[in-house]
Amino acid sequence: MAGFHRSGSSPDAESKSSEMKWLSGGLTFVNFATISGLLIGMLTGGLSTPVAFAALILAAAFALFAYLGTSDPKSEADALDRDTSKASKYRNLPIWILAGFFAIFAVRSFCWLLFVDGTELKIQSPVNLGDLGLHVTHINFFANGVRLWPSNPIYVVSNHLRYPAGIDFFNALLLKANVDLIRGLVWVGLLASVATFYAFYRWGGGFAIAGFLFNGGLAGFQFLRNFKFVDYQDVNNIAWKSIPLTMFVTQRGLLYALPAGLVLLWHWREKYFRSKEDRHRSGPLPFWVELSLYASMPLFHLHTFMALSIVLVCLFVAGDPQIRGHVLTLVLSALIPATFFVWLISDHFQAGSVLEFHPGWAQNEGEFKMPFFRFWFFNFGILVPLALTLIGLIAWQLYQSREAKRFGLSAAIAIGLGAFVLACWRIGRHAFSWRWAVVIFLALILLAWCAARTVKGGFGGKEKLPEEVAFIFAATAIFIFFFSIKTAPWIWDNLKIGIWAYFIVLPFLWRQLIAQWELPIRAVVCFALFASGFVSLFGGLAAGKDGFGFANRGEVDAVGFAVRKMPLEARFAAWPTYNHPLLLDGRKVVMGYPGHLWTQGFDEYGKTNELLTKLMQGAPNWRDLSRTLHVRYIFWGGEEKTNYASSTRPWEKTATLAASGTWGAIYDLEQARPPAPATTQ
Repeated sequence: MAGFHRSGSSPDAESKSSEMKWLSGGLTFVNFATISGLLIGMLTGGLSTPVAFAALILAAAFALFAYLGTSDPKSEADALDRDTSKASKYRNLPIWILAGFFAIFAVRSFCWLLFVDGTELKIQSPVNLGDLGLHVTHINFFANGVRLWPSNPIYVVSNHLRYPAGIDFFNALLLKANVDLIRGLVWVGLLASVATFYAFYRWGGGFAIAGFLFNGGLAGFQFLRNFKFVDYQDVNNIAWKSIPLTMFVTQRGLLYALPAGLVLLWHWREKYFRSKEDRHRSGPLPFWVELSLYASMPLFHLHTFMALSIVLVCLFVAGDPQIRGHVLTLVLSALIPATFFVWLISDHFQAGSVLEFHPGWAQNEGEFKMPFFRFWFFNFGILVPLALTLIGLIAWQLYQSREAKRFGLSAAIAIGLGAFVLACWRIGRHAFSWRWAVVIFLALILLAWCAARTVKGGFGGKEKLPEEVAFIFAATAIFIFFFSIKTAPWIWDNLKIGIWAYFIVLPFLWRQLIAQWELPIRAVVCFALFASGFVSLFGGLAAGKDGFGFANRGEVDAVGFAVRKMPLEARFAAWPTYNHPLLLDGRKVVMGYPGHLWTQGFDEYGKTNELLTKLMQGAPNWRDLSRTLHVRYIFWGGEEKTNYASSTRPWEKTATLAASGTWGAIYDLEQARPPAPATTQ
């Protein structure tokens, strides 16, 4: 298992590698293209071809500076770099095998992400039906040139788009730069896969790559019964599903957030703990690259930004004065731009908070519900006891160190502040409760005790804690947050932040624990950790060899041609679904797919749907309903004929027929239907 280590130069040499420089430059290119395109588009009224090319050119210049400014020292201090086994000539074999598996996953998932099959548009995975429909909507919506930051294309009640759509905006830039939509989706997916593979490689070696590709618990071991490759984790009662299949492919923000987040983790580890010389002023990444990757993260993936912020807080606690100074500088520098991006994606802070105290994650939710121990062991297998063992070893190491007092005080302060804020929030949101009042009282006592201890003996903290303590502390804090606080309407979405606890712990789980055991034990442990996920991954990739129907290509193209001269800000009344041709052409509808509305925090969409149904059924007050819903056009196609079959369609007699074809018809409610020509006797 020594092959899980990364190869490097001789122990006494420090070599420079260009791969991390390329990764830094590539991430900077995507980042600055998106930010530049957004800011220029906001000033000029929308995204256009000149704006797209200007943004891409500016991004290329910044990417070059990032490439030149990034250093990549491979020092002896990196335990994951070295291979001390006698069979050193085979040390890279596991990495190349994992690279092959990653390539199979990436090619299968992204080359067939969206493809043309005759008259149909198809996708590789049915898991991606709704998600890809929403992303295509966003990409074409941006590319149509709507005013930025735009109104919400899938909900009339929302003033602005509530979604971290940074990577979709980047694809829209490519589309405006004459890169075909499907080709852009494919290449962004493939290049993001390469970036993610290398970022995992540098963060945790082959073990971290395997942890990403083959995460799983016990479900996949059903393979031993029937010897069939099936995604055994893709069932309703399994919460720990395949990360590559259910998150990396479907939630496109992770295409950027995963490699960018891992690069920041690598940078902080190298800068704070691995460097022989003082790198507290520079570090592997230039400060402006570090700042831009961190501060802009809310635009791409808000949960990753939350996880990275927790890491910085933990590094601040575990660090020495130099580390704390740098962390404070980074956070304060990022405060304004990060707040701006959160302001954009939260409907100018009008989106209601979905944070809620919800201990246990999904173990008591719907079909996920299981007894405590069965839930965690069945979903995660031996990962849970391994992680607990590692935390115990690190805690014992910390207890024996001179810094235990500082860490204990920090933990007590964090618990006290967390309990105080949570109790105040619960009372403010709901009503006064003696239970939460007692929590506030106890939290204040704990904070007062911490203050007294600090005044009496000082806080300490002149020496930094070991890197494994700092990062395991961060992973534990992220897991506690993931386990206790609901961050999205659907509890499963907590994994968007929970996966970062898993990714952070992987290299230390290998180095501090598994790598210390004999080879046969290591092999058995790795089999128990990854065999189930391996079966599920390749079972999922093998499913649907001919693809799954997504939309009618001719209908989407025809509707796109029909509406291209209609106002971009006009809203259409149509049947709410994820693959409606209007949405796939980037046009605004009264309601999109209800599942998307729910996950974006719109709990009141039922009333809007009721009004829309009355309008489409031709209720007597349909004119008033159309004004209430800000409808300019009524779309009447196949879905509408099926789902509103009893409609009286009064608009056909009073509104102008704006467009029609084999796909259906569009009626303009702002223009009266011209009277029929008089007949002569």
